[in-house]
Amino acid sequence: MYTSIIRPLAFKLSPENAHKAVFTCLKLAQNIGLGSLTRKILHPSSLHLETVVCGIKFPNKIGIAAGLDKNAEAYKMLGNMGFGHVEIGTVTPKSQPGNPKPRSFRLPKDKALINRMGFNNNGLDSAINKLKKRNSRLIIGGNIGKNTITPNSEALNDYICCFNGLYDYVDYIVVNVSCPNVTDLHKLQDQDALEEILQKLTDLRKEKSIYKPIFLKISPDLNAKQIDETIDVVYKCNTDGIIATNTTIKRDHLSSEKAKIKAIGNGGLSGLPIKDRSTELIRYISNKTQGNLPIIGVGGVFSAKDAIEKIEAGASLVQVYSGFIYEGPSLGKRINKALKDKLHM
Repeated sequence: MYTSIIRPLAFKLSPENAHKAVFTCLKLAQNIGLGSLTRKILHPSSLHLETVVCGIKFPNKIGIAAGLDKNAEAYKMLGNMGFGHVEIGTVTPKSQPGNPKPRSFRLPKDKALINRMGFNNNGLDSAINKLKKRNSRLIIGGNIGKNTITPNSEALNDYICCFNGLYDYVDYIVVNVSCPNVTDLHKLQDQDALEEILQKLTDLRKEKSIYKPIFLKISPDLNAKQIDETIDVVYKCNTDGIIATNTTIKRDHLSSEKAKIKAIGNGGLSGLPIKDRSTELIRYISNKTQGNLPIIGVGGVFSAKDAIEKIEAGASLVQVYSGFIYEGPSLGKRINKALKDKLHM
């Protein structure tokens, strides 16, 4: 029904308007009491799907990547759809509109998206107010970044602000320095800048009464030397894990018309075209760390086969974003069923 009726109708709208329409429906469904019914239909019931990562018991291995529920508006309904965790954000200290429109584009031939949203969100205080209402077993991650107007020389202060603000309301924190849609943000991936941010956040964590994991989200465009340096920083700063990967600025091996791609311009590419690169990095990091560093795999997960491929490459958990948009809300259920069958449970 989704791919034959709902998706074609949604794709008649611009990506951003379709997103707004979907989230309006999700919030409405939750408010009128359809959460329980949705949970009965789509949520896996097997306790054998539970998995412990960094001391957190996740209901299952499949979650929603950051960017879908930027403002913590629909995480309850997404949890009812069978996803074991939802990563909200990217959250910045102050609300900001993001980059000029149009800034989100579909490439249906490639099952891909290109976006240059620019961390549009309602800000830290808004996210906190939404998260105060959570009351379920769903695991929530908080993806944090800096405001666009904040120069890189002062970026640390934005990460500290979001870290301290969200810490009591989420189960883990994600440091986002790899999004290609914020001017010069990628420079914070350089070894010295990255170490300064991660070290400060892990030092701040020592002051907290409860230990919560910190993950670093990395770009798929890093070369082997940069990945090795990143792993060294992650270990040096006692960061708990890596999320691989963010979107890519590359446009390799696309089937969509070159003129269309050129007309779209800059932005991060997500979806099926980055599946193999994401899995390649997961495998590389897992081998490099002898499987001792937790990895959340994201990028091009459109089926149970895609998710299992990332898990077998070394991912502890898997997230979906573009796959949710193209394949619909039952994707989580299909992946969980396959994982249950694979485990013979």
